[in-house]
Amino acid sequence: MTASDVPPTAPAAVPLSVHESAHIRPPSRQRPTISFELMPPRNPSAAPKFWGTVERLIAARPDFVSVTYGAAGGDRDTARTVISRILEHAPVLPIAHLTCVGASRDNVAEVIDEFLAEGVRSFLALRGDPPRDQPDWRPHPDGVHSSDELVALLREVEATRCAANPSTALRSAARPLTIAVATFPDGNLAAGTTRTQEVQRLLEKQQAGANFAITQLFYEASTYIDFVTEARAAGVTIPILAGILPMTDPSRLARVASLTGVPAPSALVRELDALDDPAARHAHGIRASVELANAVLAAGAPGLHIYTFNKHEAALDLLEGVHLGGGPAHPDSSGTGSDLASGPWVGASQPTIALT
Repeated sequence: MTASDVPPTAPAAVPLSVHESAHIRPPSRQRPTISFELMPPRNPSAAPKFWGTVERLIAARPDFVSVTYGAAGGDRDTARTVISRILEHAPVLPIAHLTCVGASRDNVAEVIDEFLAEGVRSFLALRGDPPRDQPDWRPHPDGVHSSDELVALLREVEATRCAANPSTALRSAARPLTIAVATFPDGNLAAGTTRTQEVQRLLEKQQAGANFAITQLFYEASTYIDFVTEARAAGVTIPILAGILPMTDPSRLARVASLTGVPAPSALVRELDALDDPAARHAHGIRASVELANAVLAAGAPGLHIYTFNKHEAALDLLEGVHLGGGPAHPDSSGTGSDLASGPWVGASQPTIALT
């Protein structure tokens, strides 16, 4: 997904408290990583529902959650509020999205410094999308024009802070700055790039100091597998995390296609549209999503990054389907283990971590 999809209004302050967080088991080192993308809510009235979603997702013991940040920076306070509350109260690593399109270098450096001062140690460095409604828009003449430049600036601001204060330098040594970047396995429609050009861009981001990459969503396992193969041949060595959108909602798939230029499989969309029963449509989409996730994990993907659209049901059902839902598969009557891609679905009665 693109960071410009994030609405600008900060959520109302909802008190968070994680009770007995010491009893929350850390993710297994043997399992693939799991992570979720979160979008700060559109208005204060949506904040309670948003934090309820965060609570449900954190109960799945993700390795991290990423928090989007609008391309124009209009929702800076929103993103900082969400990040700071997760940092303070939740037993999960938050990764702050950071964009640079349209902003001056000094402004971006100021935002980086603010995040670092609040204890943020992980970023997803994105160029961001130019405004769609401004045909005469031009980049800032003294701006940061690409994500690899943004990666370099993150490293520069961190180095400056460390040089100015020995305590900061010590904390940096104990908790190194981690930078993720986006990559586009089918090419980036907005930038007009091909897959091979995106491989080269990813190599440049790695050389600038990126630690790992998260792919734009895709719908065919071969898209991810072929991209990783080409990237490794080109010298990319950082982990490439598979970004997946649960394929349960035809209207959302259409919306995402308009935003990203990545269309969902037409046959699947027709099948989903033909199902009148919401539960049957959900189950069908989950089975398709599980098949995709299993294929990329079998091919060596280090983990799954799930684009949630602030909806926990499909994200958690996908994890159950690939047996990454935080526990073992439920045995069926034969004792051989049930196919969790067929149910039971994660419902409101499931236990959660108390964040409210």
